[in-house]
Amino acid sequence: MNPVLKRTLTGIAVGMVVLFGVIFAPVWLICSIIAVLALLSLYEYVMLLRLKASACPAWKIALLLAAGAAVIVCGLGELARIAPARGNLMLLYVIMIVKFSDVGGFAFGLASAKHMKGGNHKMCPSISPGKSWEGMAGSIFASCLVSVLWMGATHFSFTKSILLGVTAAAVGTLGDLVESKFKRWVGVKDSSTMKMTNGMGGFLDMLDSLLFAPAVIMAMM
Repeated sequence: MNPVLKRTLTGIAVGMVVLFGVIFAPVWLICSIIAVLALLSLYEYVMLLRLKASACPAWKIALLLAAGAAVIVCGLGELARIAPARGNLMLLYVIMIVKFSDVGGFAFGLASAKHMKGGNHKMCPSISPGKSWEGMAGSIFASCLVSVLWMGATHFSFTKSILLGVTAAAVGTLGDLVESKFKRWVGVKDSSTMKMTNGMGGFLDMLDSLLFAPAVIMAMM
């Protein structure tokens, strides 16, 4: 199967599971699932960090381990806090404006690379060769569109909805770039170490945009 099609179909399937799960699952189950995802992501991070263990001093590995664990646990912990504090629908809103930012960036980046003369304009090729300014525009557009469509549920103003959409795209992209920098440092293309995610990379790849965004978005609400 074409890798792009495989990734797209897997993403749709995962998205549907998340959609119905967040809407209908009890809060304790949602928090438990996020905790499991955090542990799987932390496991991947440790396994990748081991690839550099022999080439780096022990203090640097220990520092990176502590920093990475703090980011994963605190970031996904903030995500888990949304449903108990603000309800399942608000959790779904946060997930959707962040993940649709990923979808918009992927779609716009792919289309611009294919159809623009000379290709698209790379954002930071030394960290993430696939990231482009056209993709960033797509991220902002998709996130803002979803945020505005949710105004009836969030009761946010149009201005606030747009601001949250832009923030979700920007901070979500930051999380993606941080993880991409780490992957380039350890010398891997994706974070998968368990082959459980069917063409979507690893758990870190799926959750990187949600490492920083929930805390920032919640602070703005």
